[in-house]
Formats: sequence, C-alpha cells, structure tokens
Amino acid sequence: MAKRKTVLKVSHLTKSYGDVVIVDNFNLTVSEGEAVALTGRNGAGKSTILRCLVGADRPTEGTIEVLGQKMSETNPEMRRAVATVIDDLDFFPDLSVVEHLDLLARAHGLDDADALVDEVLEEVQLVPQSGQLPGTLSSGQRRRLALATGFVRPRKLLILDEPEQRLDVEGVQWLGERLRQERAHGLAIVMASHEPSLVEAVGCRIVRVGAPQ
Repeated sequence: MAKRKTVLKVSHLTKSYGDVVIVDNFNLTVSEGEAVALTGRNGAGKSTILRCLVGADRPTEGTIEVLGQKMSETNPEMRRAVATVIDDLDFFPDLSVVEHLDLLARAHGLDDADALVDEVLEEVQLVPQSGQLPGTLSSGQRRRLALATGFVRPRKLLILDEPEQRLDVEGVQWLGERLRQERAHGLAIVMASHEPSLVEAVGCRIVRVGAPQ
C-alpha cells in the first residue's frame, strides 16, 4: 500500500498570552484521507490550536507545515489548500446567500462555479433561502451557510471548530456523512467537537488536548 502524503505537521506548538500558557508543546501529524478530532475540557486550548493552524494566531513557539510549507495565511497556495470554519463568519450584509458562495467559488477560480454552488446549496438545504441576506437566516441556517463556504472552495485540509453547533440531529447526521465522504476522497480533516456521534461517524482519530503527549 502506498504511503499517504503528510498534509499537516505540527511540531512543539506553544501559545502563550503573557505568563499564561494556553497550549504547551502540542504535536500532531495528519495524512491525506485522515480525520482527527481534538477533544478536552473547555479552556484546554482546542480553539487556540485551530486558530494557529489556519494562521489566524501566531504560535509563541513551534512550527506548522501544510504540504511541506510553513503555514502563512497570506500565501495563495495555503489559501487554496486550507478551508476553514472556525468562527461565526461575518458575512457581507448586502450579499445574499447564493452571492456569498458564488463569490468564494469564483475567487478561487473553480471550474463550473455555478453548478457547484447550486449543488452545495441543495445539500445544505438552503435553496429556498438562497436569495435572502445572511442576517435574515436562523442560527442553524447561518451555521449551514458557514459550512457551505468550506465546500465551495478548493481544499486539501479542512479545519472545523465544533461544526455541530446549532445543527439539529438530522444536520449532524448529514455532516458526519459528508465529512466521511470527504475523507474517502483524500481530504485531511482536523476538528474540535463535543459530539461523540459526529466523531464516530467521521471515523476520527481522537487527540485529547491538555493530556500528556
């Protein structure tokens, strides 16, 4: 069997704010087609790790490599390799649901962007709301739109922070199946989650943040 390519390598990641150490000497390697779930108590540093992985926060110490290159949020290759949903997105107030997704797909130069956006809209069950502004959506619909932004762009690595938030039971089941399919196509996934059924459905390797490594 061919060895799977390493997509993400985190070495000795430490993040401090003043004298307060949030993440201490965290290490992680994720290969293509592999999913990892970060678990642990609230405040253990899961979200901080994810923000460092996508370049939103800078580590105090340690290195982060994606496909063999040092992580840089401004690197165009990184933007094409890493898709993320780690915060409630600040959507453009004057763009409709479909306009948001169309803008993302076209910005990344995807072929047949219109067909992809239509497909993802149907999958996240937002076709009836496609012409609405994000501010008019329910919290669950906004979460589905945020997840949709990760599926209409190129990606080798998908990073998610508690993606099950505000999804109903059906939505969590859909997400588990979708992420499992993404894995089957070689996508690497790192997510923080408090939903055991989602972690199990995706087939994640569990890494407990805050535990000795």
